Amino acid sequence: MMNTLYLVATPIGNLEDMSLRALRVLKQVTLIAAEDTRTARNLLTHFGLATPVTSYFEHNKLTKLDHILEALERGDVAVISEAGMPGLSDPGYELVRAALERGIRVAPIPGASALTTALVASGLPTDQFVYLGFLPRQKSARRKLLQSVADEPRTLVAYEAPHRLRASLDDIAQVLGNRTLCAARELTKLYEEFFRGSADAAREHFAKTAPRGEFTLVIAGKTAEDRRKTKDEHVAWDDARVREAVRDLIAAGLPRTDAVKRVARESGRERREVYQLAISR
Repeated sequence: MMNTLYLVATPIGNLEDMSLRALRVLKQVTLIAAEDTRTARNLLTHFGLATPVTSYFEHNKLTKLDHILEALERGDVAVISEAGMPGLSDPGYELVRAALERGIRVAPIPGASALTTALVASGLPTDQFVYLGFLPRQKSARRKLLQSVADEPRTLVAYEAPHRLRASLDDIAQVLGNRTLCAARELTKLYEEFFRGSADAAREHFAKTAPRGEFTLVIAGKTAEDRRKTKDEHVAWDDARVREAVRDLIAAGLPRTDAVKRVARESGRERREVYQLAISR
């Protein structure tokens, strides 16, 4: 009988979310490949399981392939991430592809996922959505990603770390506008929290309240009304209006550099373009 590679979902916080099927599989397999072996052993100890564990994480996932594939020749293997569904923004894809290429059966064991948990409780449309994964660490890359989905009408979902949340909310407001969003943290845990409101309200809230715990951001897609407003704004801010706005701000005492920055922000046009229009006759 062909051996099986199991992708086993584990709790994202509350251990009561562990399924009976997942426990049975983790008990029966010959090896568990875990993203975090300490978390895995704590989980197994809690449920009285003693299955051998090997590490399988982002920085060794390629070098560990052969070891895990060899284990699959001897028996079934389970893959678990630190929390949630393995392979979803966690190691697993390369191993699944390698197993399938060798004719090995791959079986998912469904369970908790921060993505779907936050989405269904967000209060935003769930019929269609776009998953962005973890937002990029670098500001320029993060803004580029957000810009690529700025016209996306479907709900957007992304993961973010607490120490980058405020910067990401700033970029969301700047690139996507003051959209409705939900910032979900500590899902299924004791201090589970959902902030629901506009991007600007979220910025204000987390400026006063230090972000703690991992966040899942659910952001409204661009509505037909948003698209109409954007079109009207771009039409309204023609070259003549840009020049006039800069001149008026300078006449009011604002330095040219600051006037250009302000008009670029309000018009949605590039700062360099605004500057060139400001100095042209």
